[in-house]
Amino acid sequence: MKAATPRPSVRALSSKRSYRAARFVSRTSNARSSITADTNTLLHQTPQPKKPLTTSPLAKLPLSSVLRSLIILSASSSSILLKPCIYTLSLLAHPKTALLDVAKNPLLNLIIKHTIYKQFNAGENKLEVQRSISAIKELGYRGVLLGYAREVLVGESNADPRDEKASRQEIQTWLDGTLQTVDMAQEGDFVALKFTGMGVQALEYLQNQAMPSKFMDEAIKQICDLAISRNVRLLVDAEEQAVQPGIEEWATKYQKYCNSRTPGRAIFYNTYQAYLCSTPATLAKHLEISRKEGYTLGVKLVRGAYLKTEPRHLIWAKKEQTDECYDGVVEALLTRKYNHMLKSASAEHTTDLPPVNVIVATHNRESVRKAHALRLEQAKRGETSDVELSYAQLQGMADEISCELLQGFQAAESEKKVSETPNVYKLLTWGSVKECMGFLLRRAVENTEAVGRTKQSQEAMFAELKRRARVAFARKN
Repeated sequence: MKAATPRPSVRALSSKRSYRAARFVSRTSNARSSITADTNTLLHQTPQPKKPLTTSPLAKLPLSSVLRSLIILSASSSSILLKPCIYTLSLLAHPKTALLDVAKNPLLNLIIKHTIYKQFNAGENKLEVQRSISAIKELGYRGVLLGYAREVLVGESNADPRDEKASRQEIQTWLDGTLQTVDMAQEGDFVALKFTGMGVQALEYLQNQAMPSKFMDEAIKQICDLAISRNVRLLVDAEEQAVQPGIEEWATKYQKYCNSRTPGRAIFYNTYQAYLCSTPATLAKHLEISRKEGYTLGVKLVRGAYLKTEPRHLIWAKKEQTDECYDGVVEALLTRKYNHMLKSASAEHTTDLPPVNVIVATHNRESVRKAHALRLEQAKRGETSDVELSYAQLQGMADEISCELLQGFQAAESEKKVSETPNVYKLLTWGSVKECMGFLLRRAVENTEAVGRTKQSQEAMFAELKRRARVAFARKN
């Protein structure tokens, strides 16, 4: 007599699908023993946790943003179209006729504002800017680095720096605009300061490495005081080497003024350009000054934006050397340990860095990944880092890197593996369309040195558009 088939347990009955499968296959008597074994295996198998669904990093962007980015990046990454685009922007930034002046030609103003201006800028007034900031934060970003567009570039003004009345008017205009910027920013955001925006007199002071006048000093301190009261951070942009040494002197002065009032946290940041051979030594010197003065140094690290105009001997001979400098400095800052790239400027302190806060401001995917991987490793080892780290990319550029960083964090959190939260910011400028033309021209010129990187962003946007088309087509069918 054949042995009776074991009756399914109570646990088996809890799975309707497995139970029905067992009943179906039990009808084949000569396969009964193997079926029973297979059924028991299914019934007693430990349920596996579902893997989190992965989505495209760019899925969170509005379709209008993807389309606009695709068009602009396609032109920027084309060796044929880029030069005509730069020429056109140059004409618009320095118009010789009313027809080409965006402040006098309403139709031209409308076209520029809803295309390239909207891609990179926040708006022309407080309402538009705050809408842009809210939209960015809704995408998951921590906040913004907001800058006022007004600036005076070396050699571009014919005003007399010794005209005290005119100079004070320029400084006051810059002050009013910068105070507005701080007022527009929200708690925890950054506001970018461009000292050359104060006008030709400030430009002359910076070129001669002279400290700011009393009127300039009072204006800058007024901005610092408002930022501290609103818990908004300030950062000074790096500029051309004709004025950069002067900027560094001013930045050191106001770092002490601000950061000594906020123990353990930097309110005022300086910008360092990794493509300069002197950057590691300059940063090391500033670290020792902050150690002696007892404040936290604020460091924003970029690769550099004036490659076309800087004296070539000041810059690393190869791009790989710039990359090595950038990544080596970031590693030293995040671990607070001097290394082969960032060496101490003090014979007394050769191992540990003083307190520092860092902004990794780059569109280079590998540098972002290395910095984030380092922080994840620190978190996995249970290390509590006292280095406040933020990431920043320009609004309208490298969105795939920014979104990928946000998505990487979300996936890691869903798996409960790490607790490192990336603070990702978008850098954008506000001002009238006319005021922002110089900024937009610089962005285009920068792309002549980064066509390959821009091409990657363009390809990422195109891939995202195709993905959305496939999803829409699948839903219809």
